[in-house]
Amino acid sequence: MTSRPETPLLDTVDTPEDLRKLDAGQLRQLSDELRAEMIDAVGSTGGHLGSGLGVVELTVAIHYVFNTPEDRLVWDVGHQAYPHKIITGRRDRIRTLRQGGGLSGFTKRSESEYDPFGAAHSSTSISAALGFAVANKLNDKPGRGIAVIGDGALSAGMAYEAMNNAEQAGNRLIVILNDNDMSIAPPVGGLSAYLARMVSSSEYLGLRSLASKVARKISRRVYHGLEKAEEYARGMATGGTLFEELGFYYVGPIDGHNLDHLLPVLENVRDSELGPILVHVVTQKGKGYAPAENSADKYHGVQKFDVITGEQKKSAGGPPAYQNVFGETLAKLAETDSRICAITAAMPSGTGVDKFAKAHPERAFDVGIAEQHAVTFAAGLAAQGMRPFCAIYSTFLQRAFDQVVHDVAIQNLPVRFAIDRAGLVGADGATHAGSFDVTYLATLPNMVVMAPSDEAELVHMTYTAAEYDNGPIAFRYPRGGGIGVELPETPQKLEIGKGRVVREGSKVAILSLGTRLAEALKAADQLEAKGLSTTVADLRFAKPLDTALIRKLMTTHEVVVTVEEAAIGGLGAHVLTLASDEGLLDAGLKIRTMRLPDLFQDHEDPTKQYDEAGLNAPHIVEMVLSALRHNSAGVEEARA
Repeated sequence: MTSRPETPLLDTVDTPEDLRKLDAGQLRQLSDELRAEMIDAVGSTGGHLGSGLGVVELTVAIHYVFNTPEDRLVWDVGHQAYPHKIITGRRDRIRTLRQGGGLSGFTKRSESEYDPFGAAHSSTSISAALGFAVANKLNDKPGRGIAVIGDGALSAGMAYEAMNNAEQAGNRLIVILNDNDMSIAPPVGGLSAYLARMVSSSEYLGLRSLASKVARKISRRVYHGLEKAEEYARGMATGGTLFEELGFYYVGPIDGHNLDHLLPVLENVRDSELGPILVHVVTQKGKGYAPAENSADKYHGVQKFDVITGEQKKSAGGPPAYQNVFGETLAKLAETDSRICAITAAMPSGTGVDKFAKAHPERAFDVGIAEQHAVTFAAGLAAQGMRPFCAIYSTFLQRAFDQVVHDVAIQNLPVRFAIDRAGLVGADGATHAGSFDVTYLATLPNMVVMAPSDEAELVHMTYTAAEYDNGPIAFRYPRGGGIGVELPETPQKLEIGKGRVVREGSKVAILSLGTRLAEALKAADQLEAKGLSTTVADLRFAKPLDTALIRKLMTTHEVVVTVEEAAIGGLGAHVLTLASDEGLLDAGLKIRTMRLPDLFQDHEDPTKQYDEAGLNAPHIVEMVLSALRHNSAGVEEARA
C-alpha cells in the first residue's frame, strides 16, 4: 500500500498568521517551497527574479517573528517582495504579476493590508517606516515600523536623512539592511552570527543598561567614555560604527539564508527596549536558482523563461531600442569631442550609458541611486566647460527637480538631459511612467525640450544637444524599440525651436510631439478617406515652440489637434497659450489637445495602455470629427 504524498507546507500557509502556527524547524522546508513557487511563477510571467530569491528566508523570518500587519513592514523599492506577496494572501494571483488587471510588480497599498506603503522608487523605506513608528508611539499603539532596505539603496541621501532623524522613534523602528552585493559586510560565519546573537540578547542589553546607569552616577565624563569604548569595540568586531554614529544600535552582519541565525536575532530585536536598531543581513541575489546565482545582473529583471534551463524567451528581432541608439550615438560623437561625458544613476544598461562606458570608461559616471547628485554633478561639469549628458529615466528625474531648477536652469548651464522611458511603460505601471517631464521641464526659463518621433530623429537630437552650449537642453524618448527607420550615417544639427511638416493638407492639422507621429499619420490616412484633407506636423520641440509654423497652421486650417505622450500642462497647454495670446481663438478656430489622462494608469501592455489613454489613431480621428460636428452645430445654431 502506497502512502499519500505529504501536503506541501506552502499549501497550508495563506497568511502570516498561518505561518506563525508552524514549528521553527519547518521553516527551512517552507522556504524551499516558497522559492520554487516564485521561480515557477516568474518563469511564466517575467519580472524581477534575483532580488526576490535573495530574500526568501528573510521574508519568512520577518513574518514569523513579527506581528504583521500590525507591525508595518516596508520593502524598499518593492521589486523583491514577490515571496512576501505569496505568503500574504496573494499566491492564487501570483501568476498575474505585471499583467493587466493582475498584481503589481511592486508593493501597493490597494492590494493588501500587508503592503502598508507603496513603493517602486528607491530609498524611501526608512522614512516611511519611521512615520509608522512615530505615529504608533504618539498614539500609544504597539506596532513597529520595519524597513527592509538594500545596500544599493543606501547610495541615496534620503536613507541617511531618515536615519539621522530616527532616534525619536525609539524601539518602534527596526531597519533591516539587506546587503546582497557584499559592498558593506565583512565575511560572515559562525563568529559573526554568535556576536550578533550576543549583542542583541536580553542578557547583554540588560548588563549594558545596568552599566550605563552605574556609569551615569559616577560621572558624566566616565559615562560618555565607557559608551564610546563599547560602541567602538562593537564597531571593530561587527563593522557597525557608521550606523552607531547615526543613532542606531547595530546588530550584524548575519547570514540572511540561515534561519538558525536569523530567528534568534530578530526575536532579540523584537523584544528589545533600546532605541532604533539596524540589523545587517547578508544575502545572495538569485539564491537557490543556479542561472540567477551565476548571472545576477541578467536575472535582476527577466522575460518569461524556461524554469529547467533558465533560458529566457527572446523577443522577436526588430528595430534597435531607443536607449541603445542613444548610447551608441553618444559614444560615436565622443570619439571626436573629448568634452562629452555621460552620467547615469544606477541604470547604465537601462539608459544605454553602458555602450558609452565601454568606449570611453574615463568619461562615464555611474553615481548610484543619487539623481539629485547626478544633476548637480553634471552642472559642475558643464560650468567647467564639459558637455555632460545626464541620462535618467523620466520617472527618476522627478527626484531631482529642484536641482534641475536651482543648479541648472537658473544658472543657464548647458547640461544635456537624455530622458529615457518617456510616456507609458507597460508592465512597470504608474510608478515608472514618464508622464510629467514635458510639463515640469517646459515650464522652466532657459530650458529646451525636444522629443524625437523615431530613432533616426533621436540620432539628430543627440547630436543637436551635444552641439548646444547656450543653456540646458532635454530630449525624451520611449521605452523599447523604434519603428524601423534607417539610422543616418551623419547626424543633422536641428534648428532649435523648428518643427517640420511631414504631410500637407488644408482642412485639419495634427501637431504631434514625439512617437505618436506614426499614429497621427495613420489618423491622417483615415481622415483623407473621409474627404478631410489633413496636414501632419512633427513639432520636434515642446519648448521653444515653432510659433511661425503653428500660427500658419492655425490660420489656414479649420481644426487643429495636438497629440503628445505626456500629462496635462505640456505641449497642448503651450499651444493653447500661444493661440490665446495672439487672439486666434477669437476667430472661431477649433483647437483640441490630446494627452495622457489625468490619472495614474495601472500596468498593462503598452498598446492597450495607449488605447486606454485615447492616444491611438482611431481616437485622433474621433477627436477631429467631434470638433467638426461641434463646429457645424454651432453654425446651424447661429443661422437659426
